[in-house]
Amino acid sequence: MTTSDVLEAVARRVVAAQPGHPVRVGVDGDCGSGKTTFARALAAAVSALGRPAIELDSDGFHHVRAVRRRRTDDPARGYYDDAYDLDALRRLVLEPLGPGGSLRYATHVHDLETDEVDPRFAVAKPDAVLVCGVTFLQRGALREAWDEVVWLDVPPEVAAERGVARDAAALGGADAARAAYRARYAAACRIYRAEEAPRDRASIVVDNTDPAAPVLLRV
Repeated sequence: MTTSDVLEAVARRVVAAQPGHPVRVGVDGDCGSGKTTFARALAAAVSALGRPAIELDSDGFHHVRAVRRRRTDDPARGYYDDAYDLDALRRLVLEPLGPGGSLRYATHVHDLETDEVDPRFAVAKPDAVLVCGVTFLQRGALREAWDEVVWLDVPPEVAAERGVARDAAALGGADAARAAYRARYAAACRIYRAEEAPRDRASIVVDNTDPAAPVLLRV
């Protein structure tokens, strides 16, 4: 299957869902697995099938820096527990778009560049499909708030090297980025996989080792 074939197959699966409220689709995977790119392309594929699509990512749902960086003794556990405001994502996005929800959802709660909390809202159409690329989206109470979860299956070492290439400039160069991934980002993803078994729980699994030639493993 080509990339277009995989995206269309996943889009048709989520568009076919009729839960009585917007379909809430989470795109999950390790840091560097390609969640944001896949979510953006999936939202476009959903739109091409005639359904309103909402595309969000976890960058607008961070905690403030004082919370994100408060754990200095264990960077991996600090990233896993404190980087993202997953409670805000559930309360301000997934619940309003879920059963009996108001349809008024947050598009953004925090600006990562300025570190300011600045919630912004929009109103979804009842037949919309939310496609949300989020790190650790199957943790705890958040797990049951998704109607579909796509797991992007990528070998951890491949995902980490992609993340290093993407983030090297922001993290002070390739060597510094590689050290940060070892100690914080990739290490946090190992905790997530061990504690939550996200691949097993996902409803859809895509091998995204080569983003130009993804393979649909479960749908």
